[in-house]
Amino acid sequence: MSIWESEIMMGDFPSRSLQVIANFSASWCGPCRMISPFYCELSEKYLSLMFLTVDVDELTEFSSSWDIKATPTFFFLKDGEQIDKLVGANKPELQKKITTVADTHVACEPQPQPQ
Repeated sequence: MSIWESEIMMGDFPSRSLQVIANFSASWCGPCRMISPFYCELSEKYLSLMFLTVDVDELTEFSSSWDIKATPTFFFLKDGEQIDKLVGANKPELQKKITTVADTHVACEPQPQPQ
């Protein structure tokens, strides 16, 4: 298992549920460049989620294993399992899916017990 596979599938947070947004993109891709600043803004807003960007040209073998047919492609993962996918640079849909994932994540977080 490569380090990227390890990060995406397992993460570094064994004590809590891990939710990952993986953005498969390319430097030459116009839509990827257009949505990149928005993706960065979302990563700063939703700190409970792990945001990764994978350059399909730099990590060709890894990207091929995810069956990337177009860029950008966003995978939404929970505990290493794909829960959703978005192909294309659709800002409203990306925002909607990330908000849904983040809301689900907060609802599933263990609440502190009163002492």
